[in-house]
Amino acid sequence: MRKIAIALSKGGVGKTTTAVNLAAGLARQSRSVLLVDVDTQGQVSRALGCNPTTGLAEVVAGEATVEQAALLARDHLWLLGGGRSLAGLKRQITRKDFGGEQTLAEGLSGADSRYDFVILDTAPGWDALSINVLFYAEEVLAPVSLEVMTLQSLMEFRRSLESIQRYRQELALRYVLPTFFDRRVKKSGEILALLESHYPQQYCAPIRYSVRLSEAPGYGQAIFEYAPGSSGAQDYQALTERILNDGQA
Repeated sequence: MRKIAIALSKGGVGKTTTAVNLAAGLARQSRSVLLVDVDTQGQVSRALGCNPTTGLAEVVAGEATVEQAALLARDHLWLLGGGRSLAGLKRQITRKDFGGEQTLAEGLSGADSRYDFVILDTAPGWDALSINVLFYAEEVLAPVSLEVMTLQSLMEFRRSLESIQRYRQELALRYVLPTFFDRRVKKSGEILALLESHYPQQYCAPIRYSVRLSEAPGYGQAIFEYAPGSSGAQDYQALTERILNDGQA
């Protein structure tokens, strides 16, 4: 099983869009996927048109198992919802005198044998929940919008990631995914070239700017459902294939 965190401290870079469409892309390839929303905003559920009654908070609290709480959102795709209930989980983690960083990993331990992939959508910032995700995941995919401020956020995020890697050598920044790429904007091309030169192994083909990608969540659909012929569907299909091919290497 592969555990991939979609993470970057900065908001507005396409983390939820990437988590939802990558999970949907993998499920379309008949991979068994658990999509975990680790954000108090709970946007993943809305993006898939779902309204789960239990989710991650209840699993970690021991009130439900992963199997009981995970909602079958699409064929091969299960959703473990987030939302406001995670605020209580965050408080629970911070109150622990010892081992708080392992709370999420302990709660999700029962999922290890059931899925091919666990995809975790994270909130912006660097808090107890973000740290817990990185003590559970083994791979990080960082979406990077093509702006100078986001490049700075990526560098800061890498430094924070290194502080976790001292304790978890298996954790790796595996993918750097440029998002909102617009060929008409000269600066986008320059930043894209910088990313490719600084992260040659992690660099992924960019996700092009697409109105369809921003519209799809409003209809509770992944891009493959809402606009299967769009550039967004093509780009997330390419990302899906990249990740599947890496797993076969």
